[in-house]
Amino acid sequence: MRGPQVRFCERRGGATCRAYSTRSAASSKIAPTSPTAASTKPDPEFTTDAKRRTFTADYKLRILEEADAASGDGLIGALLRREGLYSSLLSTWRRERLEGTLDGRKRGPQARPVDLRDEELRKLRRENERLAIELRKAHLVIEVQKKVASLWERQVGPEEKS
Repeated sequence: MRGPQVRFCERRGGATCRAYSTRSAASSKIAPTSPTAASTKPDPEFTTDAKRRTFTADYKLRILEEADAASGDGLIGALLRREGLYSSLLSTWRRERLEGTLDGRKRGPQARPVDLRDEELRKLRRENERLAIELRKAHLVIEVQKKVASLWERQVGPEEKS
């Protein structure tokens, strides 16, 4: 067994990288090519622009019907491979079919219907809390004023007041 061999690495644009294998670089099946040859021939496994696939409700229903009709071993797998789908999509589409939202939903949080009475009630409660706080402050000020007046009367006395 030999140590790591230095081989050509296509993914790094022609730079060498260490490949940990027991075979020598000469017996490697990866043939070194020039960097220009690698850039002219695109890799078929990768696309330059990834796009989110969208499916129509008719397509989803057709696939679900075919999957439900498949009774033999491996027929659902063959259907998924033929259409390029994942089994998790079937689960999601079945759940959506039960909920009645198979035609599609918008992504993100669902908007709740706004009830004007609830909004008005929230606004009035906030205003009530604000006014209650102001009333407590006013009561404190009045209590302080009463105490100051009583202390003033004690210091000055009733005969000097007039």
